[in-house]
Amino acid sequence: MTQQVRDIGEQGLLERLQRFCPPEIIGDDAAVLITAPEQSLVVTTDLLIDGVHFSHVTTSPEDAGWRAAAANLSDLAAMGAFPIGITVGLGLPGDVSVNWVELLYQGMTECLQKYNTLIVGGDVVRSPVTTLAITAFGQADPHRIIRRSAAVVGDAIVVTGVHGNSHAGLQLLLHPELRQNLNDAEYNTLIKAHQRPQPRLDVLPILWEIVETLHVTSLHPVAGMDSSDGLADAILQICRASGVGAVLEHRQIPFPKTFDSWLTEEQALEYALYGGEDFELVLCLPKELADVLVQHLGQGAAIVGTITVGSKVLLHDKHQKFPDRVLSLSQGFQHFSQ
Repeated sequence: MTQQVRDIGEQGLLERLQRFCPPEIIGDDAAVLITAPEQSLVVTTDLLIDGVHFSHVTTSPEDAGWRAAAANLSDLAAMGAFPIGITVGLGLPGDVSVNWVELLYQGMTECLQKYNTLIVGGDVVRSPVTTLAITAFGQADPHRIIRRSAAVVGDAIVVTGVHGNSHAGLQLLLHPELRQNLNDAEYNTLIKAHQRPQPRLDVLPILWEIVETLHVTSLHPVAGMDSSDGLADAILQICRASGVGAVLEHRQIPFPKTFDSWLTEEQALEYALYGGEDFELVLCLPKELADVLVQHLGQGAAIVGTITVGSKVLLHDKHQKFPDRVLSLSQGFQHFSQ
């Protein structure tokens, strides 16, 4: 018979989960993390709820753990910070399988190990619904913090990779009959994009090396955020925080090649703009820096638009196949909107 959380109780569960943490850090009322000299501490928190952010229909416990960790690491990357540790708050019904919880932590650990990051503490409580709250700690050079409010007119808007893959993977999981339109490699690419997204921490050293090489350190700071809530949301949030507008070019937004076989171009565009959970970075920076960054990143990185005066974010198609369209936050997913 499968062992449940209520069978081993809080202390028994904590004993098991402490195996995923370094013994020299846990055991007190708080973790002590030492950051490098002249570095800023960057902290982010993300809350995930069963049935809202993950589901047994589309996500194994390992994948749910990976996605939870990746979401927090992506937030650090969006600030220009490198991770140093996370804490995990876990709310569980008593009838949850102990094995499910251990697999959840295994997935988190697999993601964190890629970035030499540790689970350094947390809390476990009884809850009517499975809830996962992660706080991630990172460090960054205070002169290289990436903020939403730093975009200026004339900046190029860069995306670090393809958008729409994650939502496409979700749709394939929810509607298995759609698989017949794809070969195995295409299908697996989209499923992996949804279940095992990669936070773009790899972009940061490339970005700062280019800045130093081009001697552009005297220019304004880089603006940006991640695209976890969709490309449109990211650009709109940056523009609102910076008091600017933007023009996006439809043809420059990188879509997955597999869209041609099972989605219309209109559907592909909606997936890219509003699907979310791609965990790419959206950066606003001088054109000469943007050109070099895109060249170095490859694999779907692109300049998708320009920061403009005003406040509107306009989607434009230079081939005039699609009419100009003003983007808004209300078109994407919003908590409490239903």
